[in-house]
Amino acid sequence: MERRVQSGPRQIPSINELLSRPEVQALLDRWPRAAVVLALRDLTAELRSELQAAAAGGGKESEGGAAALRVLEDGAALSAELVRRLTARNLRRVINATGVVLHTNLGRAPLPREALAALEEVGLYYSNLEYDLEAGGRGSRHAHVEQLLCRLTGAEAALVVNNNAAAVLLCLDTLARGREVIVSRGELVEIGGSFRIPEVMARTGARLVEVGTTNKTYPRDYEEAITGETALLLKVHPSNFRVVGFTREVAREELVEIGHRHGLPVMEDLGSGVLVDLAPFGLPPEPTVQKSVAAGLDLVTFSGDKLLGGPQAGIIVGRADLVSRLARNPLARALRIDKLTLAALEATLRLYLTPELALQRIPTLALLAEPEDKVRARAEELARLLRAGGAEGLAEVEVVADPSEAGGGALPTAHLAGWAVALSPRKERVEEVERRLRAGSPPVVARIQQDRLFLHLRTVRAEELVPLQGAVLRALSLKAEGVG
Repeated sequence: MERRVQSGPRQIPSINELLSRPEVQALLDRWPRAAVVLALRDLTAELRSELQAAAAGGGKESEGGAAALRVLEDGAALSAELVRRLTARNLRRVINATGVVLHTNLGRAPLPREALAALEEVGLYYSNLEYDLEAGGRGSRHAHVEQLLCRLTGAEAALVVNNNAAAVLLCLDTLARGREVIVSRGELVEIGGSFRIPEVMARTGARLVEVGTTNKTYPRDYEEAITGETALLLKVHPSNFRVVGFTREVAREELVEIGHRHGLPVMEDLGSGVLVDLAPFGLPPEPTVQKSVAAGLDLVTFSGDKLLGGPQAGIIVGRADLVSRLARNPLARALRIDKLTLAALEATLRLYLTPELALQRIPTLALLAEPEDKVRARAEELARLLRAGGAEGLAEVEVVADPSEAGGGALPTAHLAGWAVALSPRKERVEEVERRLRAGSPPVVARIQQDRLFLHLRTVRAEELVPLQGAVLRALSLKAEGVG
């Protein structure tokens, strides 16, 4: 017979009392006692906090406190909760129901299966990371992707570091330390995480020279700013920022002509670099890395985990002599890429050797290019699953048109046609359902819009529909077991 736990903070069972219960004793055969004790302490501390908050608010037991008390009362529930805590990882999979393809907070680009296979092989065994198998001696880790990058972009040489901010930092430190870098005022943007080009430049000792105005910069602005202290002309992709209307920017070819006439290198920070033309899929034109290289830019930097669709990396392509200088900078070692990222990046780049295959196998490209009717079909299937599970008893379930975004600072003006399932809870606040979704297993991240919960299906794959169904039904306080 189960024993009721009193609801006051002081009446919560002691750790020793809980350890004596049969269901907890059974766990000690599988996990160290210290780990089980820690899990119990965390659980009771959370319960105590819930009850104290309820007492401070007038003494009424909160929903969270009541649920935690039920866990302590029920042996099976207590065992399941402790197992969950003992096996849970901090970094774990979530279902992205936001519709944002490159969601920075949710890990940006999901990797191709080929990249995952490469990670497993290189991670489980030894590798030739810095060993030349032909020469039988020390090799360069960058050699594994340099030839691929040169072939794909048309550049003379390539170098990879741990992210694009590091790539920009390395270039500025190598080429412009203590000297001037000229940038259009309209390109001095701040992107996610408060990353600002002027601040990065200051870290390297380079001196920023702004030219033009926010909306208009002309070739003559660069010409007039060049002095004997000028080291570099820099063009920066505006990321999430756009100036529209009465505007003028200096084209890559114009900037290259100015720089080379004055004997100055010209660099472009592309941010979210793309290797395939996305215009055929109805997306706004985005400069490809190949186009920037063909325009004559001496160095181009871009990310590996945005539109490229690979792991986090900062990729630098360009003139061989400049790339060689970058590689010799002591800072390059501090910023270098690790073996697992290299393995995933190489596998992703190899898919681009056949562009049609890249569009099919790289999740980011596949999600961006997916036709609207397929997204709608998944939305209708999720709605059917939810209705079959009884969701309409607690919420109105509706399939609605809802645009999605590329995200990650890429294609900021693009709105991808899409579809979502909108839930309107009948008896509780939508914020509470959204909170339970985030706290569930698997966690689901969705959006609240117009007092409804939107589950956008562009970023939900077909194999995630049933797990998403179960998560939603549990969040709506329904039992999802056996529902399919």
